[in-house]
Amino acid sequence: MLTEPQLHGIFVPVVTPFAADGALDQASYDRYLGTLLARDIQGLVVNGTTGESPTVAWSEVESLVRWTKAAMARHGKTVPIIVGTGTNDTRSTLERTARAGEIGADAALVVVPYYSRPSQAGIVAHFRRAAEAGLPIVVYEIPARTGVRLGEETAAEILALDGVVGMKDSSGGMELLEAMIRRGVRKPILCGEDALFPAMLRQGAAGCILASANVRTDAFARVYRRFREGDASGAERAFEALAPLVRLLFADANPAPLKWLLTRQGRFDSGALRLPLLPVAAELQRELEEALGRLGQEQGG
Repeated sequence: MLTEPQLHGIFVPVVTPFAADGALDQASYDRYLGTLLARDIQGLVVNGTTGESPTVAWSEVESLVRWTKAAMARHGKTVPIIVGTGTNDTRSTLERTARAGEIGADAALVVVPYYSRPSQAGIVAHFRRAAEAGLPIVVYEIPARTGVRLGEETAAEILALDGVVGMKDSSGGMELLEAMIRRGVRKPILCGEDALFPAMLRQGAAGCILASANVRTDAFARVYRRFREGDASGAERAFEALAPLVRLLFADANPAPLKWLLTRQGRFDSGALRLPLLPVAAELQRELEEALGRLGQEQGG
């Protein structure tokens, strides 16, 4: 099971490859995981937003976890697996979290309940119940997708719960992280806002869960490593080269641009998405390819 000290560094949210007929593409997934596991990463996230979690059935999540563990065994590298289990139904979240533990997940990524727009007290109660499943919980705050924002006191109360080991902060700014640091919260908070990665590291983030780290994984690892070595300015300079690509990766709905790039690089056989997501337009494809070219042709991730 994932411990608080393990929740640091580069956690890559995996993309879910689909064949042209919409089924899971195991061959592409195995090839893709091989490139990630060869990099200096500290963990993987299965069934996050980047993995198109709204359209992936739970039976498919179990297959992805099984394939991920098998890939680790083949490549001789083991990192923690965090599985997205959160829904806007507390009962199903509890059931999925318990099942994730049974199939070998090291932690669960549980999003703030979306669409229902619960009260702050209801959100705390949701996470308290989720933690009862016995699997370490990483809170996922992303108000742009959930329609509700964690208050400062609510976030601190949730992070104080037994069984909650940390948070992915995709709140859109620095305020929540700054508030938790100011309150003396010691549990790790990971940056979930790709464009804010070096700024959040400087402020006290323990690492990241970033979709864009799929493309130039080594470069993101260098940013993190330089910061940990005390070279914050060097980390920021290293990230500046990545910033144009990061911006383009979110010019359309994630993971559509990322999936196109992974297919272009040969890691996926198909860039198929599940509706309602659609492939990126030709103009964005051109911009992505140009941005990647400017970064140089670093092998693989």
